[in-house]
Amino acid sequence: MKTSLSLWKSLSIASAAVGVSVATAGTAQAQANNSELLNQINTYSQGDIAQVNSVFQLSDVSPSDWAFDALRNLVENYNCIVGYPDGTYRGSRPLSRYEFAAGLNACLQQIERMIQSGGSEVTPEDLAALRRLINEFEAELATLGARVDDLEGRVEFLEDHQFSTTTKLSGEVVFAIQDSFGDTVSDGGVDEDDTATTFSDRVRLTLETSFTGKDTLITRLTAGNSASLTPEIGGGVGFQTFNLDTDGNDVVIDWLAYYFPLRRANVYLAAFGGLHSDYTSTTFGANGLEDFTGASGSLTQLAASSPIYTIGGGSGLGFNMPLGPVDISLGYLADEASSSAEGDGLFNGEYGALAQIAFNLGERAELGVTYVNSYHDSGAIFDFGGGAAVNGTFAANGLSVGDLEANTYGVQGKFSLTDKIDIAAYGMYSDINVISGGDLDVYSYGLGVSFSDLGKEGNVLGLFAGVPPYLDGSGQVAFDGDETPIQVEGFYKYQLNDGISITPGLIWLSNPGEGAYGEEDALIGTLRTTFTF
Repeated sequence: MKTSLSLWKSLSIASAAVGVSVATAGTAQAQANNSELLNQINTYSQGDIAQVNSVFQLSDVSPSDWAFDALRNLVENYNCIVGYPDGTYRGSRPLSRYEFAAGLNACLQQIERMIQSGGSEVTPEDLAALRRLINEFEAELATLGARVDDLEGRVEFLEDHQFSTTTKLSGEVVFAIQDSFGDTVSDGGVDEDDTATTFSDRVRLTLETSFTGKDTLITRLTAGNSASLTPEIGGGVGFQTFNLDTDGNDVVIDWLAYYFPLRRANVYLAAFGGLHSDYTSTTFGANGLEDFTGASGSLTQLAASSPIYTIGGGSGLGFNMPLGPVDISLGYLADEASSSAEGDGLFNGEYGALAQIAFNLGERAELGVTYVNSYHDSGAIFDFGGGAAVNGTFAANGLSVGDLEANTYGVQGKFSLTDKIDIAAYGMYSDINVISGGDLDVYSYGLGVSFSDLGKEGNVLGLFAGVPPYLDGSGQVAFDGDETPIQVEGFYKYQLNDGISITPGLIWLSNPGEGAYGEEDALIGTLRTTFTF
């Protein structure tokens, strides 16, 4: 995001606040008087003065200072102006031109790193301001040992190598080796290993564009060939977060949405591929498990979060309003909004309408209560609006009995035992009305625990046990299955470096078809490598 104050304004205000003199360099006597200061600057420019992560850490800066916003912008957004080892900014005495020049050099280096790492927060106005500042402090920069012509070249490099002044590009690439050991095909109870080992991929390129500094336009390109290993029994049991319902590696836009503020609310406008988890305050997954459709958390959708968030998706509108310790979320997403056919469109076709209240119960606990009303004219219920199930058994997704109307209720919560150990749990019930006659009762619940930074910073050990959405036999629609499906999952994400993680894991599925197809238990092994940039 672009900052609210330009670099030029921030440097100017902050320098004025601490009494920077912008007069011409003084006499040789003045230079001599600054010899002690130059020794400090050498230390400063060599990075020995402690970096400050928040302006609140600077003990002599308070919100009542008239330059507080400018100092906060420098310290927190650009992260290039530092305090002294005692945690102060020493604003009670004048800041010399040499200290200011050292800060300018540090800011230029930091902005260069931001550009090289793919950031695009620096505007052409800021680059122009850097040129003016370099010209103004040419003598001081030379005294500090910085070659002005070198600095000019670095500014030109910044201008030439920005991806965009308004858009940031990020990417995620997944390589996955998978195999299912067990019987997951409806073959009359023949116990055999029905799948071969697969090596598949998924690629995502995400463009984040801001026009005002407070809004974000998301355009995501996706390609892949990673299909679920349990398609024969229907439903979405065992569906992993990087699985797709296509196998051609064709490039498609799978998410197009716009976020913007409206007074106290945050507004989410989805043109395509919108999910309820995009705008709700949290999905209440355990830390390290809740990467909902990405490839840096749990292996499966079921372990990532409550299945209630996978009911419906597509195009529509969402609101999130934080009110102190309470967050309120409301949203409506239509599956077939772009179709003009009878029974489709924004309001006449499949949809999911969500209402949620989330409570922050202190520093360690969260609780959410969620309701979703939805209509489905074909295909699955737990499908992200895409037609193919990503959660639940075939029976829980409607048995293809025709048009359905569902009222779904969920409770989700998370509790942090320590800074490194989190526990999350959820429960969900769907009361499904079959329009042609009859009712379906669907249940799901789960419990997960994660251990962060286990063995190394960035590593995560995740354990999950739960019941995917399944059809309870008390409903009015006949179904041969009478077994409760169970899923147990364990994974360990090893963070090789900032951009690469390797995640081996196992998923055990018991009764994935509710016992209706003669299937046996299955064990899915996955080795997932995730590249992010």
